[in-house]
Amino acid sequence: MLLNPYAKYKENSINTATKEELTLMLYDGCIKFMNLAKIGIEEKNIQKANDNLLKAQAIITELDVTLNMDIEISKNMHSLYDFALSRLVDANLKKDASFIDDAKIVIVDLRDAWKEAMNIVKRGK
Repeated sequence: MLLNPYAKYKENSINTATKEELTLMLYDGCIKFMNLAKIGIEEKNIQKANDNLLKAQAIITELDVTLNMDIEISKNMHSLYDFALSRLVDANLKKDASFIDDAKIVIVDLRDAWKEAMNIVKRGK
C-alpha cells in the first residue's frame, strides 16, 4: 500500500518540530477546525460542526493544561483559553457561528503573538 506523500510529510514535520513549532501547529490546527466547524454550521451539517468544534476544544484544553500557573502571564492566558472554550461550547450548543468568531479572534491573536515571539527569538540567535 502506498502512503499519501502529504501524510508522510506531515508526520515528519511533527516528529522533527521543536516545542515552539508544535505549539504553533496546535494554534493553526485549532483555527482550521474552527473554520471547518463554521462551514458545518452554515451548511447545516451538524455532525461536521460538532466534530470540528470538539477538535478545536481539545486543542484549547491541551494548550491550557500545559500552562505553568506559577508565571503571571499564564493566568491571563488561562482566562483567554477559558473564554474561547466557552464560546466554542456555546457555538456547539446553539449552532451559532458568531460564537466561533469570538473564539477565533482570541486564538488568532495568541497564534500571531506566539509566531512573532518565535521570530524575535530566531533573530536574536
